[in-house]
Amino acid sequence: VIITYSNREQHSFYQVNHLRAYFLNQRQTTADYTEINTIDEYWYWLENSFVSNIRAQQWYNGDIPQYLNGFLNDKSSRLIGWATMRQLRVKSELCPDQRVISICEDSYSFSNEETELFQPGWTTNATSEEFSSSVIKAFNYSTSDELDTYTYVGEFGTYRGGGYVYEFRGRLSDMKTNLSALHQLDWIDDKTRAVFIQLTLYNPSVQLLTAVTLLAEFLPSGGIYTTARFEPINFYSNSLFTFYF
Repeated sequence: VIITYSNREQHSFYQVNHLRAYFLNQRQTTADYTEINTIDEYWYWLENSFVSNIRAQQWYNGDIPQYLNGFLNDKSSRLIGWATMRQLRVKSELCPDQRVISICEDSYSFSNEETELFQPGWTTNATSEEFSSSVIKAFNYSTSDELDTYTYVGEFGTYRGGGYVYEFRGRLSDMKTNLSALHQLDWIDDKTRAVFIQLTLYNPSVQLLTAVTLLAEFLPSGGIYTTARFEPINFYSNSLFTFYF
């Protein structure tokens, strides 16, 4: 006789549902991640919804959130490390017939991925303006080995693990200032093909980790397609027992 017992994490369903509603903001039509169609709409969601959600702020009565450093604003999930935003871009290619149009924008592929180092504003010329180190770094390409990331399969392309990365580190006010600067510098433009936002969370109440990947794919035609993955992980429970009689 063989008896097999499998232990499934009962909190996973509720945790994923909560985080999906929390980050995608589907209850508010002005910042619904699933309804984003333009670059401006993406920036609006990023600056007015996402960034405020990843830092614990005052309670409803104005009290300071003591002992919640590193927690989300839901006061229940804690960031492991920090959230990152990674962009993949294509190179500018000359069109065969320049009498019609001088620059062609193509779909993303490994062969036409942009990997050069740039100054803020996607220029190669030095600028006299001062920007934070986080903003400057967001225009410098990093490889997948440097980032310890992997190839990801989206709906409209397969994306390499490298890219141009902004790290959501520091105070909320600093992150908002940096995002505003990136917005003004057109960090996302017509050569952007994918933007990943990735973070790992831990909910101590249910001892559950969740890996979050929010992908926005920017099509050459101008449209944007958003997807979200929430992968719950429980390292604290035995997943399988097998007894032999």
